[in-house]
Amino acid sequence: MAVKIRLLRMGKIRNPQYRIVIADSRTKRDGRAIEFVGLYHPKEDPSRIEVNSERVQHWLSVGAQPSEAVQAILSKTGDWQKFKGLPAPTEPLKVKAAAPDRRATYEAEAQVAAGLAEAPKAKKAEPKKKSEAPAAEAPAEAPAAQAEEQTGAGAGTEA
Repeated sequence: MAVKIRLLRMGKIRNPQYRIVIADSRTKRDGRAIEFVGLYHPKEDPSRIEVNSERVQHWLSVGAQPSEAVQAILSKTGDWQKFKGLPAPTEPLKVKAAAPDRRATYEAEAQVAAGLAEAPKAKKAEPKKKSEAPAAEAPAEAPAAQAEEQTGAGAGTEA
């Protein structure tokens, strides 16, 4: 039996999600698989790649042939280089940053709302050049407006 390591497509129409599977080469793409060894979600940023390295190494050692797409994925994780005896990839696999703990964020906001703690200072982006220009003109316009009020020209309430 010829065994392949290939992708099994799942997900919706424009949101492909794949499982990396071990399957007989004669079965259809989304057909029966011998074993599931990983995930590949290309639409996430960065792409989500999870591979059970131990099982992939086992299947490669007993003669399973990876498809081109799976070979590229295994090259990114370093499993292909490990099997071939090559040096590990130079750049590490990109991983999504951990989401902040929602409970801790909520409790901190509750403390601030209750007045028991100070609000954390948010990092403010420096103002752009265009937004600085109107701010600089505003003080210059204020004395002119005050002068019009004193003379009564701008009020229009003289009757």
